[in-house]
Amino acid sequence: MAKLTKITTQKKHKNRYNIFLDRGQGEAYGFSVDEDVLIKYRLQKNMELDDATIEALIQTDTLHKSYTLAINYLSYRMRSEKEIRDYLNEKEVDSEHIDEIVKRLYDEKFLDDQEFANSLVRTRIMTSSKGPLLLKKELLEKGVSAQQAEEALTHFSFDKQYEKARKFAEKKLKNGGKKSFRQQLQNLQQTLMQKGYGGEIIQEVIANLPEDEEEGQEWEAAVYQGEKLLRKFERKTEGFELKQKIKQGMYRKGFSFDLIDRFLDEYCEE
Repeated sequence: MAKLTKITTQKKHKNRYNIFLDRGQGEAYGFSVDEDVLIKYRLQKNMELDDATIEALIQTDTLHKSYTLAINYLSYRMRSEKEIRDYLNEKEVDSEHIDEIVKRLYDEKFLDDQEFANSLVRTRIMTSSKGPLLLKKELLEKGVSAQQAEEALTHFSFDKQYEKARKFAEKKLKNGGKKSFRQQLQNLQQTLMQKGYGGEIIQEVIANLPEDEEEGQEWEAAVYQGEKLLRKFERKTEGFELKQKIKQGMYRKGFSFDLIDRFLDEYCEE
């Protein structure tokens, strides 16, 4: 048996207390506990503690510290169960304690994977241009089940997907640079796929974009790309062969034959 001889407040952590014990060889530091543990077990001077009780107090305090870590981690934003488990594993928390902490967090409504998934989808809709396929991938990576992910994605309706994809497409086209309208559309389709939008949404967006490219802008792009091709090939070839290489290059870049012929007439000497 050991007698509890003194309780002192830690200097750096005012809610933690050092417990001093006398095991028959004089007073010495025994262990430390959080204020909640101190109060729960009514620790006070002159109490008699056996080894089993001391070990139980230490384990209880360790569990409490780990639980506090989890609560602090949750204070910044909602987390999935997998995120909590991964975080506590990184902090080298005992696996049995992790299970107990996770159960307690569920019981106290601090943990709910379905609500976490719903919240993440709502947030991404407001703050990102990601489509539903990317959002589902993100949810699955965070440990949310496929069923929960599908449920959360019901918040991302077809109309909302279309609206976000359309705005992204219009912005992308405005910043298309010196590319043909056709090439911009091809790049846009690829980008929307990479963003996680499905084929139906992409087709709907593309179908509702302006059908006719702006003539002046398209001509500027044709001149820019044509001159690049001209500089590339004029040192290697000339005449008909040079024109053919430029024509082929411009066609691959999405320009119409009318614009290609106009460029060749105005910029390539016979």
